[in-house]
Amino acid sequence: MTIAAVLTAAGSGSRLGRELPKAVVPVAGTPLVVHAARALLAARASDGTGVTQLVVTAPAAHLDAIATLVGAVVDDASGDVRLDVVGGGRTRQESVAAGLAELLDDVDVVLVHDAARPFAPPELVSRVVDAVRAGHAAVVPGLPVVDTVKRVGAGDRTGRPVIETVPRADLVAVQTPQGFARDVLERAHAVGWGRGAHEATAASDDAGLVEATGVAVWVVPGDERAAKVTTARDLLVAQALTTGGPA
Repeated sequence: MTIAAVLTAAGSGSRLGRELPKAVVPVAGTPLVVHAARALLAARASDGTGVTQLVVTAPAAHLDAIATLVGAVVDDASGDVRLDVVGGGRTRQESVAAGLAELLDDVDVVLVHDAARPFAPPELVSRVVDAVRAGHAAVVPGLPVVDTVKRVGAGDRTGRPVIETVPRADLVAVQTPQGFARDVLERAHAVGWGRGAHEATAASDDAGLVEATGVAVWVVPGDERAAKVTTARDLLVAQALTTGGPA
């Protein structure tokens, strides 16, 4: 099986308080997208194979800059890796679809990863790939939910009513990279393409699109290091964990 990775890096940095695209915001002096690409290319499945094609989706105005940044990672990687950088869409779902359109014909395992999770360790990537190769057509890493979770209904300006307390033993917080048999993921995007134009309807992850087609999704253990960088506080935490200092 040949492995490709679609790395989504088209988001803005507005919630980080930065004017730069999120993917090029630095942590420990290195852009998020570079950290994420390094982890993907460093990973090896149990048979020793790794990613042979990396497709990065980026803001249209920053394609060349991101191609230069990630190109240096590819040049340093062991093995022959093809790099494609394409413009992202209006939503994450559209961006992933744009990445899938660039896959080489021989790819049969696809990883989808967010540059906003820059420190997902290579062993997590490997765990996902191995599960796909073991016969699970859709695989997500997940961590147990530690907070009490309640389902709420419609409310008013004072708040919202609790409908039920959801047993947290049945819940996981899902991360990326997510892994798929290529045909399963492409079919899910084809079936759900109409949802992708607007944030209100677009799938928040690719496993959700796959679930909607009736394909079972398998969960493997996640990793706390694969935390998502969304806010300025997340950026400070990532910097502290990486270097022990402020961003």
